Amino acid sequence: MPPRQRLTPAERRAQLLAVGARHFAAHPYDDVRMEEVAVSAGVSRALLYRHFPTKHALFAAVYQQAADQLLAETRLDPADSLTDQLTQGMDVHLDYFVANRNAVLAANRVLAGDPVIQTIMTNELDALRARLLTVLPLADDTTREAVSGVLKSWLVFVQVLCVDWLAHETCTRTQLRDACVGAALGALRPLLPTAVEETRVR
Repeated sequence: MPPRQRLTPAERRAQLLAVGARHFAAHPYDDVRMEEVAVSAGVSRALLYRHFPTKHALFAAVYQQAADQLLAETRLDPADSLTDQLTQGMDVHLDYFVANRNAVLAANRVLAGDPVIQTIMTNELDALRARLLTVLPLADDTTREAVSGVLKSWLVFVQVLCVDWLAHETCTRTQLRDACVGAALGALRPLLPTAVEETRVR
């Protein structure tokens, strides 16, 4: 084991999260061993368990950090059309999904019934929907409610489709992205006052 670095608690937690993220990306959830994470981080098992008492706790923290980062990287640029916004957001998420296939499959399949992991994913989807509702040109509260329902269903559709694609890759990544964007545009077209493809965020 390499010499242990002296880090503050926050620095140590960040280091353990980074090492944990690499392990969950590289291996299926059931194959990740906390002992191996500790060795990779250069710490004792006791120190790792002090920060994360279970593998589930470590995975949840890793996935929460990823969700926060994905939200931060999904931008809403007033200069871009809705099509560009959705494409950029899909690319950000697909970059993460491809690089962390095992972690995404673990969250959506191995831990599909876990309330902690599901809450993390639900909160991210709700935050994405709220941000889109804030910037779309909605004529009134009735339109807002209708668009909100469409976006909520679309985000679940994207989640299911992307997870299935990670497991089977039945089309190219570009085809997957364009199918997801096209589904959103088609569903929103009857509800927005202008040509949805060229709608600008405010």
